[in-house]
Amino acid sequence: MAAGLGLAGVAVVVLLLWITSPCSGGGPGDALRIAADLWLMAHGAPLVRVQTLGGAPAPVGLTPLLLCAVPIWLLYRAARDAVSAAAGGPVGEPADRTVDGGRPWRAAGWVVAGYLLVAAAATAYASTGPLRVDPLGAAPRLPAVVAAVAAAGVWTGLDRPMAWIRRAPRCARRAPAPVRTLGRPLGRWSGRVLGAAAAVLTRPGAVAVPRAAAAGTAALCAAGGLLTAGALLWRTVAGGGAQQAVLPETVPGCAGHAALLLLCLALAPNAAVWGASYGLGPGFTLGGGSTVGPSAVTALPGLPDFPLLAALPAEGPGTPLTWTVAGVVPLAAGAATARSVACAAVPEWGRPVLGGWATACAAVLAACGCGAAMALLAAWSGGPLGNLALAQLGPRWWLTGAAALSWTAVLGVPGALALRYRRLRRGPA
Repeated sequence: MAAGLGLAGVAVVVLLLWITSPCSGGGPGDALRIAADLWLMAHGAPLVRVQTLGGAPAPVGLTPLLLCAVPIWLLYRAARDAVSAAAGGPVGEPADRTVDGGRPWRAAGWVVAGYLLVAAAATAYASTGPLRVDPLGAAPRLPAVVAAVAAAGVWTGLDRPMAWIRRAPRCARRAPAPVRTLGRPLGRWSGRVLGAAAAVLTRPGAVAVPRAAAAGTAALCAAGGLLTAGALLWRTVAGGGAQQAVLPETVPGCAGHAALLLLCLALAPNAAVWGASYGLGPGFTLGGGSTVGPSAVTALPGLPDFPLLAALPAEGPGTPLTWTVAGVVPLAAGAATARSVACAAVPEWGRPVLGGWATACAAVLAACGCGAAMALLAAWSGGPLGNLALAQLGPRWWLTGAAALSWTAVLGVPGALALRYRRLRRGPA
């Protein structure tokens, strides 16, 4: 049902655009193949365009992130509800921990198997046509994405997010003697660091780290989205040619404008991630060896009249204004991470739960989580749209992840300690 609903939702939109378009140039079978292509693309499967000017097939791997939201949410909910139903509880509620642990996992396995069966049929159907799915590229990616999303649904459905915390002290006691005595030569500082790490492994610290990492990642994406929206608004109002890019004359009719609007909405999360990478410093590329960053914008290729591209800055070196505006992005991430860690360290005014070293350790781990999340989003938001100059579009994932980790740690650790001290000094209300 999850796979069918996701396919049906994409197919309805594609068929509506095909019916209303004055120059559709194909039958309903072609439209349904495009719908299957888009649904598979939402799961990470690469597409191939065979009708090119040079004759060589061109890859299409730039996935609109908003397109992934509905199929992934449907699969996540299906796995969560299957686990709840297998445990004998109400659908959608956390499973009872006293039931047989293998039964919910078997139910989730059947969900994954059924979903992959529908995906295999869609892959076979969409393997022909001018725009087709690459079966060899979809074979490793699609099962990995489906398994990861289903595992997240099972994790939520079992209501055991902190089960590994109870096993951590036991694993530490069972560690070999050389491992347990590794930090003793370092003296007092090693004891403080190990004590802080042990405090993070408690339930308050283990809850604080993923929440702070999620807060930092959300702040980065929100700041990147606001940066992109502000640049687009500024270029639309003040730029002479931006009005043409917002509503290009090359798009025919109301159906063409509706399709362009839907494409812009689907690519809006990609633009937010690219804006966050721009604010962090590494920037992104638009192909052909170009670089778009706060320090400089170089070697921009000839770009089409596309609304989101109107937000690009002018080519040339950076200015103090661009540096100031871009600096808001890492400041937002550091502030969000610091506030989340400080609130977890001192949940009530004047009553600390985590010490100073544990707070700093939690902030560092949250920065690592934020860097990993931004690296994943950067890798997912970019990709190829052709060969040669269009072989890579978007930010480099490792540079974006490293910049997010560095900025969040540099700004988040002292911020978390300062906010913790402030919450301690004020005392209970």
